Amino acid sequence: MPTDLPNLLTLSRIAAIPLLVLLVALRTPWGDVGACLVFSLAAITDYFDGKIARQRKSISGFGRMLDPIADKLLVGAALMLLAGLDRLPGLSLYPAILIMLREILVSGLREYLAELRIGLPVTRLAKWKTGFQMGALGTLIAGETGAAVLHLSFLPVALIGEAMLWTAAALTLVTGWDYLLAGLRNAGTTAPQKPSDRHAEPAIRP
Repeated sequence: MPTDLPNLLTLSRIAAIPLLVLLVALRTPWGDVGACLVFSLAAITDYFDGKIARQRKSISGFGRMLDPIADKLLVGAALMLLAGLDRLPGLSLYPAILIMLREILVSGLREYLAELRIGLPVTRLAKWKTGFQMGALGTLIAGETGAAVLHLSFLPVALIGEAMLWTAAALTLVTGWDYLLAGLRNAGTTAPQKPSDRHAEPAIRP
């Protein structure tokens, strides 16, 4: 049910997006710190909603549908904020583009394979990708200004975030390729007919 705790945690990731946008748009050091905190808490729910659902054996179709959507909305919003406000240091725009393209690719593949009743499981490498990706985005959202108000100016925050983003992009290429191959292997598969389709009368040709 949508009101189960795992599903509520998933919904909280979507609900966090407007607050994240507002805090980043303030363009203040404490706004950046708050945005980093909101993003980090939202990202952590991605781990706990799945874990709680498995422990309670309450995995639902609603949760399976919404979980990847919530992840992509959160990541997409963070990337667009960073790019739109010129918060991506150096050449970091390019790994950000790769990550966005991979998210679109996997979404399309999942939709296609779902029609064939074929699942696209999340690999361990994809989980590592998600970890580096979320860590990078949270770090870049905080930025040098956020680090300064937390008395962490001695840390090369921008460099750390950029390195993590490039690592996530590299893992993105590998996992995206794996998913693409899975889609191509099933490209010639015919979608199973629904019971109503099997019993339907053949069309009358002129």
